[in-house]
Amino acid sequence: MAEREIERLVQLLAKLPGLGPRSARRAVLQLLKRREGLLQPLAAALNEAGERVRACSICGNLDTHDPCGICNSPKRDRTTLCVVEDVADLWALERTSSFKGHYHVLGGTLSALDGVGPDELNIPSLVARAADGTLKEVILATSATVDGQTTAHYIADRLREKGVKVSGLAHGVPVGGELDYLDDGTISAALRDRRPV
Repeated sequence: MAEREIERLVQLLAKLPGLGPRSARRAVLQLLKRREGLLQPLAAALNEAGERVRACSICGNLDTHDPCGICNSPKRDRTTLCVVEDVADLWALERTSSFKGHYHVLGGTLSALDGVGPDELNIPSLVARAADGTLKEVILATSATVDGQTTAHYIADRLREKGVKVSGLAHGVPVGGELDYLDDGTISAALRDRRPV
């Protein structure tokens, strides 16, 4: 019966971030209405990506090559490393074209509640990268959440033992942001991390 196949597709799509059951159902309807123009090319692209895309053995980025294009690029600064929680964060930084160093993807954050410790993340490989003497600076670009900051502090302690300079992203008022619309934590961080003008 077709309903079972449709419902299975809805349930699978609803597992994606940002898609609930209603959005997934609308997406499935569009896919089925546009089989040749959308459904079949999407299915082929998903299949190809599933076969070819792998995690980089050095940084954890996703690419069709291992090592990835960033790790292989001779134009990147090998002395600066930016540590991110996951690949989406790496892609966000790359969109800005403002960072020219290398990356290290942790695969999440430390979380005692969820049972995620240092060995469940790519922290040991990060420490090993820092120990080889190439790195001069590691930028911790973890989120401003409790887990993100706990992770950053843990990593900073481990890297300082290796003699590497450790820095973090600034937190506070976003460009174009109005104070009246910001939450108290953001305003507090902006005051704490103020800089000379």
